Amino acid sequence: MQWSAIPAQITSGHHWITILTAMFMHGSWSHIIGNMIFLWAFAPEIEDAMGPVRYLVFYLAGGLVAMLAQVAADAHSTVPNLGASGAIAAVMGAFIVTYPRDQIKSVLFIFVFFKVTYIPAALLIGFWFLSQLVHAGAVAQTQTGGVAYLAHVGGFIFGAVVGRWFESSQVASD
Repeated sequence: MQWSAIPAQITSGHHWITILTAMFMHGSWSHIIGNMIFLWAFAPEIEDAMGPVRYLVFYLAGGLVAMLAQVAADAHSTVPNLGASGAIAAVMGAFIVTYPRDQIKSVLFIFVFFKVTYIPAALLIGFWFLSQLVHAGAVAQTQTGGVAYLAHVGGFIFGAVVGRWFESSQVASD
């Protein structure tokens, strides 16, 4: 609780540091593992395009913008927010703009069967983003906790809009 971002505290001028610290915390092992799978899938190419220093600045800025989007969505909420999902959503936003034709190796589950196959990044990320928008609308009035969908939406939009600005001119010309 101490290092989670609580919108009501932030908007009242307290615990601003939690906007940063919350993105390095997770609620469970499944939470961090899920985030790391998405980071593993999308971050290496974006870091290569930006370079390590620019990528670090981009990632942290994406996390901050994502958390601020969640805070702005419900400024009086007392539900703690934590996780790297917003920053990772920014990476996904940058990925879709930078590599729209790439294919992502994925596991498809069809009933009890599964298949490892390549899926277009635009399809995978597009479906993910639409699901975030749908869920954000469905839970906009709840105070029970769960997933910070508006942080995902805010981070993704940030990444899609400014990701290209962070790309290294040396990498972009190659």
